[in-house]
Amino acid sequence: MKTTFSKTILFLAFLTTSFNELIAQLPEPGFVIDGNTAIVITDPQNDFLSPQGVAWGAVGESVKENNTIENLETIFKLGEKHDIPVFVSPHYYYEHDHVWKFEGTLEKLMHNISMFDRGDQLNVKGFEGSGADWLPRYKKYIKKDRVVVTSPHKVFGPESNDLALQLRKQKIDKVILAGMSGNLCAESHMRDLIEAGFEVAVVGDATASAKLPGLDGNQAAQTNYKMVSSKVFTTKELEQVLNK
Repeated sequence: MKTTFSKTILFLAFLTTSFNELIAQLPEPGFVIDGNTAIVITDPQNDFLSPQGVAWGAVGESVKENNTIENLETIFKLGEKHDIPVFVSPHYYYEHDHVWKFEGTLEKLMHNISMFDRGDQLNVKGFEGSGADWLPRYKKYIKKDRVVVTSPHKVFGPESNDLALQLRKQKIDKVILAGMSGNLCAESHMRDLIEAGFEVAVVGDATASAKLPGLDGNQAAQTNYKMVSSKVFTTKELEQVLNK
């Protein structure tokens, strides 16, 4: 019995060591910011980022830990300072979206709590200051002509909006990605853009995710950013690279 137990311990130690070595050996593809690079920000909206937003109870802890609100503002400022095109991919639900016949888990939750709700595409009544509106501190950046607001994505990724089209029409092939929420919309945008042939870097601390009992969306997101994207920046690292 003791021999078997000892062998098991040795085997587990071997697996742990091998995994740690594998992580240490992950390649660093790198990401060069050039004239074909854009910033993409997902869902910089009240329902995610305001303490009064309907999702704050789930994402607020992660937002505060990552300093997400301030870091996103820094990224808006960097885009303006260095003349990097900025694209915002928002999340809106119109009245007709509430008659869908099926939903995934988080879709159902968002519909249940009226997250990102608007009347319809042509109706902005009640939009100002609503959960679907931009966080107030970002409005002065988003309202400028140099920022493109795409059509809304409807689930998590940009497959259902015109983000890729808008990027391609400006001959963009590299994306610096940030925004909410980390393991849902931001990660889904990362994956789809990579599949569409874009080179993607993620600003890991300019995102945040839901933390629920037994579930840590931020940890999941940061793991996948590292494994899938070309580069994971911190906001400070991105600032240092751009200000060289």
